[in-house]
Amino acid sequence: MNIAVAIDQIPQDALPSASEAGPAPKRVVVTYGFWIFLLSDIVMFAALFASYAVLVHSTAGGPTGAQLFNQSTVAIETVCLLLSSYTCGLMSLAINSRRYFRTYVGALITLALGAIFLSLEIREFLSMIAIGAAPQRSAFLSAFFTLVGCHGLHVALGLIWLIVMMVQVAVFGLSARVQRRLLCFSLFWHALDIVWVGVLTVVYLMGVSS
Repeated sequence: MNIAVAIDQIPQDALPSASEAGPAPKRVVVTYGFWIFLLSDIVMFAALFASYAVLVHSTAGGPTGAQLFNQSTVAIETVCLLLSSYTCGLMSLAINSRRYFRTYVGALITLALGAIFLSLEIREFLSMIAIGAAPQRSAFLSAFFTLVGCHGLHVALGLIWLIVMMVQVAVFGLSARVQRRLLCFSLFWHALDIVWVGVLTVVYLMGVSS
């Protein structure tokens, strides 16, 4: 109570303005900027989801999702990606406690699970193209390949990012800047899991049920 009264008694001109206080800490600026990036990415995926919802029945006499989608493969993909999110969280805990071995183990398992997911998705695309269900076959397939392929591209970029970060950990250790970058990667990877849950529901589950 006395502290609050003392603060109220300080002349307003004695308090530094925002410009005089200097820039925000780099950690705050980086985190804020990365959240802006993630939100813009979510907006992009929302537009792709909307396009898919409009074009899902525009098959032009070609195959539908119920005829193309393999639910067993999709289930394996989902398990791999959700488990990779869990191991990524374990990696983040190891980073906070500065345990290098657990950090590497968490990163390697995350990398392996993400690679399995990506390989299964690429195999699905190739098998669809082999039977003539290419993106140019119908508006439905164009929307499908764009939405699911964009998510797969993000996963591939995330795997490259993780490899680069592990190299940086080996070279620079768990310094403050490396920890900030790993935190950003963790946010990015969890966001991909959230998007995949939407893809699983809207594209695969609803596509087969319809």
